[in-house]
Amino acid sequence: MIAARSTPDAEVVRRVRWRLAAWSGGATFIVIVALGVAIYAAVAGSLASSGRQQLDVRAAAIQEFLTSARRGPGERPPIEFAFGGATSGTFGYVVTPADLVYGPRDFDNESLPVTAGIEVARAGRTDVREVEASEVPLRVLSRPVTGGDGVYVVQVAQDTTDEHRTLGVLTGVLLVGGVLAVLGAIAVGAFYADRALVPIRESLRRQREFAADASHELRTPLTVLRSAVEYVERHPEQRVGEMGEVVADMHGEVDQMTALVGDLLLLARTDSGAVDVEREPLDLADVATDALSTVSTLAAAREVRLTLDPSPAPVLGDPQRLRQLVTILADNAIAHSPPGGAVTVRIAPSGRLATLVVEDEGPGIRPDDLPRVFDRFWRAPDAPADGTGLGLAIAAWIVERHDGTIEAANRDGGGARFSVRLPLDRSRAVAAPEA
Repeated sequence: MIAARSTPDAEVVRRVRWRLAAWSGGATFIVIVALGVAIYAAVAGSLASSGRQQLDVRAAAIQEFLTSARRGPGERPPIEFAFGGATSGTFGYVVTPADLVYGPRDFDNESLPVTAGIEVARAGRTDVREVEASEVPLRVLSRPVTGGDGVYVVQVAQDTTDEHRTLGVLTGVLLVGGVLAVLGAIAVGAFYADRALVPIRESLRRQREFAADASHELRTPLTVLRSAVEYVERHPEQRVGEMGEVVADMHGEVDQMTALVGDLLLLARTDSGAVDVEREPLDLADVATDALSTVSTLAAAREVRLTLDPSPAPVLGDPQRLRQLVTILADNAIAHSPPGGAVTVRIAPSGRLATLVVEDEGPGIRPDDLPRVFDRFWRAPDAPADGTGLGLAIAAWIVERHDGTIEAANRDGGGARFSVRLPLDRSRAVAAPEA
């Protein structure tokens, strides 16, 4: 079984989707790392500050003992391990000017007291450092105390095992939480990227369909023209006047291609944003009257009765585009009307809107086709052969650019109805009651 090959458009969309998801995950990773570092630094700084305060309190107690004149003979400084209170978890050492050491012997003599800290303290400075004794992490403070017989050194050690354990748990939580957050961000980013790319997929699909439909529509008139040219080449002895039918076919196909290319150019320019609409005060009824004068000949040729029922409806719009809108809708209605039928165009204000309604007495629109009538190149199975399938798409664009709405429906008595609603020009009209 041969696997289906994805199209280049699908590959582009897929790459963009995963790129957006990767950007989402990467941005979340950076935020999580920055937040994690900040949280870790804040917690570590808080624990270190709290531990330093404990050391200061314990050192101050020992210092007070050494400098107090009220201590009893033979009384020992408070250097043993402290349980509870502000100095819980600390113990101290006292180093005399003669290098005699008073303190607990729970650790090996080479680790405590810390010689480097004693040297710094004897130089007149307070020293705080992190060391390890008997595989136990300690924070050690060394402080000089001046006595009557010289400089004593008070060194206080603090077990930081719980502090390191707390920071380890915090690191684990931040790592696990960060990984889950990044994975979640990638999943959410992929989901929203998939939704955000829906319009792009639709645009690419419509672009492919547009190109395919345009090629299909152009193929027929080009084929006719080629056949006509080949006929002329095969009969060089005939004069132009003798080729009336051939010339008429060529003329008709050229007109068809001219209209099609013009509509294609307009839609292409609208997609690129190169076409804009003007805004000037006008009466939609006057525009409709002018537009219908151009299609009255067509209606007469097809024996269709064309009726206009206008009421003043001032709007702000582009006269050329609105005239084109009325022409498209009227021409479409005439094309779908049987001989002897009627097409009615009504213009009237309704509330804060100006309404344009075009009705015909043709077969109407099949319910399944109603959602597609404004699609480009879409044509009903019973549509006239001389249409391009672009007129109603252009009409929808004109209405949209005038901040209006357009809809298609079937009349109860048969035939189709196209309804356009445009905002009234409030500076020139009072809102009419709802119809």
